[in-house]
Amino acid sequence: MTTSPGARPRPLALAPLLVLSLLLSALVSLPGTAHAAEPITDPIPERPATSGIGLTVEEYASFPKTEPPPGPVTDPRLMRHARINYLSELPDGSGRKAVPDLNGKLYFVEDGGSPQVYLDIAASFGPAFFASRGLGQGFGFVTFDPGFRRNGRFYTVHTELASATTAVPDFRQQAATNYHGIITEWTADDPSADTFQGTRREILRIGFAGTIHGIQQIDFNPNSRPHSTDYGLLYVAVGDGGQGVRNTEPQDLSLPHGKILRIDPRGTNSANGKYGIPARNPFTRTPGALGEIYAYGMRDPHRFSWDTGGSHRMYLGHIGQHAVESVYEVRAGDNLGWSEREAAFVFDKTAADPCDQMLPLPEDDEKYGYTYPVAAYDHDPPADWNCTSDVGRAIVGGFVYRGHDVPQLRGKYVFGDIVDGRLLFADSKDMRRGKGLAQLYDLMVYGASGKRVTMQDLAGDARVDLRFGQDADGELYLLSKANGKIWKVTGTRTFASCDTGGSTLRNVMAGRNWGPVTPSKWRFPGHEAVLAEPGVQRPGPRRPFEYAVLTAGPAALGSVRIDAEVRIDTPVEITNRDVIIVFDYQSDTKFSYAHLSTDNTIYPHNGIFVVNDADRLRIEDQWNGRTGAPPAITDSDWHKVRVVRCASSGEIAVYVDGSKYPLMTAVDTTLGSGRVGFGSFDNIGRLRGLKVSYR
Repeated sequence: MTTSPGARPRPLALAPLLVLSLLLSALVSLPGTAHAAEPITDPIPERPATSGIGLTVEEYASFPKTEPPPGPVTDPRLMRHARINYLSELPDGSGRKAVPDLNGKLYFVEDGGSPQVYLDIAASFGPAFFASRGLGQGFGFVTFDPGFRRNGRFYTVHTELASATTAVPDFRQQAATNYHGIITEWTADDPSADTFQGTRREILRIGFAGTIHGIQQIDFNPNSRPHSTDYGLLYVAVGDGGQGVRNTEPQDLSLPHGKILRIDPRGTNSANGKYGIPARNPFTRTPGALGEIYAYGMRDPHRFSWDTGGSHRMYLGHIGQHAVESVYEVRAGDNLGWSEREAAFVFDKTAADPCDQMLPLPEDDEKYGYTYPVAAYDHDPPADWNCTSDVGRAIVGGFVYRGHDVPQLRGKYVFGDIVDGRLLFADSKDMRRGKGLAQLYDLMVYGASGKRVTMQDLAGDARVDLRFGQDADGELYLLSKANGKIWKVTGTRTFASCDTGGSTLRNVMAGRNWGPVTPSKWRFPGHEAVLAEPGVQRPGPRRPFEYAVLTAGPAALGSVRIDAEVRIDTPVEITNRDVIIVFDYQSDTKFSYAHLSTDNTIYPHNGIFVVNDADRLRIEDQWNGRTGAPPAITDSDWHKVRVVRCASSGEIAVYVDGSKYPLMTAVDTTLGSGRVGFGSFDNIGRLRGLKVSYR
């Protein structure tokens, strides 16, 4: 999880030689860190766009309540219903899915069945097993050998308290070791059994100074086949133990911390003789470097996966420190830059003010050879945020969807945010190294009731603790620690997709079909409705100053689609230019409207609003308290606008310039029906080509 940039550890008692070493290293200029630049407070101003795509989900499984052993637990974020962390299907054709719970148990679950304990990891490792501090501590991950059906082998990651074991780690950090992350190989006597019986052996033990950013994931490349060079090789994502924010260990090739490793669990040429180092790893011939390293320069490499489609690329969801959550395409030998870089920005560890740690890249940055994200979003904190506190953002990596149940997402990399459960995607075709950041899109969720919900609604908690899973067919699953439930993604639904095709109003631009607030301000030359003079504020609730209502057709239009072209005639030099599309009009103090503006930074602009005998209320999803959707109209040209309003669900979508994705969305059932119209607050503009479809 994102840690406090301002937090400082208690000083450690260091041996004299170590002190000398640290002093000497401090005199060496680190690559690309010298800067005389202004700190960056909003590294990624562009927010994810609205897709209008909703995932339909159904509950797949519910897990028993568990608690972290051995306790006591001081961090309330660890007290979840069940700390389920992943879902994967066993590679044996049985249809069984494996789900690890950080609190210690490995479950198997089948379609339509209840979770059953396959193996109790916590009990297997006795009192040394530790899960009561740190969000990733405990039984972190499980993966199955591609030949599990034949050989019964699988691998787990768990943590132990250093003081509770006499075992010596194979690698450790400079600071004192407090926890161990252990990879274990298990061999089942009967791979088809539903309860484990067999043997185990330790593969690798890594010492960590802190409670965070341990061994996050271990996995096999699903694209590799027998006799290929990558077949049977285990990828291991190792975090920086929370130390990279204050030292350069993620850049140190003599340590595994802050790296992705690639090892052969059946080999023996490692230093401990318990696994092999593949000859094709990128640093096997680099003096002083660990041959196990596949890529480096990472803070918290939380979840990785491979595209099983045409590209076969490896993608990593990387949790950021101060401001940015990133997706990387990872290749052998890559240096992701931490802790000299956070995403595509300089990270200044020496800054006196933690709010000043993000800086622009130097002009000669290419010479350092860092790999930067292909997709990312920033923390978007509130205006009064204290940057020394955790704003509550952390990426959870997902998958490039290659299943069949959700064709709209095929080829899209689907991921999300651990904390609030926000679901996102980017087109894998746009996620190309060196091409800038791919456009991100929000995903909605529809529950069993058929109504739009959030992951927070499904989890029953503001903190979702979201994770993703995938089965052998490439279908997606959503997991929440908050209530220990898993949902399967069964399809998609387009937002505001109600039927509006019953009747149509067109050829209605003549003045006799309109009822303006102030007729003298309007012109109706035959093919346009022209607001020729700005409106002025009127008594009553705060609402648009001037508009004209279409009086043709029924007075109570329920589900309706409004198509038209609009233009703002106020000069572009004026920043707060606007026009509005009115719907659900029932009276001068009861109506809704879509506000289309050049500005998206103040409350009354560029949003969806309802006036209900009170000042206009902003209701659309895109407003975050500081900014809304991207400006709808920034020039003096004509723009196509479509507004869809569904009476039964209350869903409202606003599209601009023929985009297949809505610019703004809202759900509101305040009024439900009424007439449509056009106007502005205090600007001038015009409308043409109006077509109103309704049912």
